Amino acid sequence: MLSKQIIAVARGKGVLNVHRGTALTLSRGWKASSGRIRRAQFHSTSLLQAETVKVPQMAESISEGTLKSWSKQVGDTVAADEEVATIETDKIDVSVNAPTSGTIKELLANEEDTVTVGQDLFILEPGEVSESSSSPPKEESKDEKPQPKEQPKDSEPKETKKPAPPPPESKEPSKKEAPKPAASKPPTPTPAAGSRNETRVKMNRMRLRIAERLKESQNAAAALTTFNEIDMSSLMDMRKRYKDAVLKEHDVKLGFMSAFAKACTLALKEIPAANAYIEGDEIVYHEFVDLSVAVATPKGLVTPVVRNVEGMNFVEIEKEIAGLGKKARDGKLTLEDMAGGTFTISNGGVFGSLYGTPIINLPQSAVLGMHAIKDKPVVVDGQIVIRPIMVVALTYDHRLLDGREAVTFLVRVKDYLEDPRRMLLA
Repeated sequence: MLSKQIIAVARGKGVLNVHRGTALTLSRGWKASSGRIRRAQFHSTSLLQAETVKVPQMAESISEGTLKSWSKQVGDTVAADEEVATIETDKIDVSVNAPTSGTIKELLANEEDTVTVGQDLFILEPGEVSESSSSPPKEESKDEKPQPKEQPKDSEPKETKKPAPPPPESKEPSKKEAPKPAASKPPTPTPAAGSRNETRVKMNRMRLRIAERLKESQNAAAALTTFNEIDMSSLMDMRKRYKDAVLKEHDVKLGFMSAFAKACTLALKEIPAANAYIEGDEIVYHEFVDLSVAVATPKGLVTPVVRNVEGMNFVEIEKEIAGLGKKARDGKLTLEDMAGGTFTISNGGVFGSLYGTPIINLPQSAVLGMHAIKDKPVVVDGQIVIRPIMVVALTYDHRLLDGREAVTFLVRVKDYLEDPRRMLLA
């Protein structure tokens, strides 16, 4: 044991250079000589103190969350920036990563606990992580398995392909062998006839927040919905004609969302109140369009934002929507991805919805609802023909928009989509 005053320690090959300034305690296996510490055995001991990792700062508006899961347990080694825990907030999931490589010494919270920003979360003992300890041993065993199989195939290819004959008493047991795959799955309880059991599941924070915001919208806005029908023939023909070329050239699928986004953007120029919001006794008008696109995820509905849609073409819009949709499904959306938004489009048609009244995404003043496309008989030039028809709905805040403005907005969207070439002239 030796104590010296040092201010820094630099590791070399089996050598630690010691400088004066701070107390240092040596453990067994190390020797001191002329201001340098040499390792007596091929064995290293961490000289750094354990670090308490706290709940990180998530956003100005988020001060707490639910500790959803631990990715590591006590005794596990982690590399720098490797995920240790996941915290669920009402907007996004936050990953807590190790600030440095080391070993988990203690977990200071349990799963499903509410944790606050700055709270102690786990204790990490810094140290180098060897490749052997971080790499899973299963991969080596998988690589070794095919080798003994290849050798007998080369020497006796015909005989090894024939399965071994079953024993004479294996007829009855082979019929009990059938349910083996089901036995490996976790058993699912089957309720008996007339069962009145109940199951309680805690709502996740995102679902709780969604419930609060939707109810807040109903309480605050004077919501009213107007409907219209859109003949999708021209838009479907355009998509059919150009989708392969767009996919080949830009590596993105040409859908209907880009056309709806562009049509809404042009209609918002004519009806700016649909792109505004109320703040106190003032109306705030946006000179840009940040489009919130409703995306369904396993945890609930989220609305990532495509910014400055007014300056984008169809392909650029499709790329942005596809990228945000993937991030939403992978649980990788950030607060910046969902902040703001001046107008919302919700496509319930992908799930088969025929009619519906979307709820306004406050503080916005309007939301467009898309629905399923169905063939319907319609009158065109005095003739009854079958056309693909989509019912669209605009829910708007009557405090900001009058009925005339709301209906005009939806008619403009209908006009643009029934003749997409008009969008090039607007």
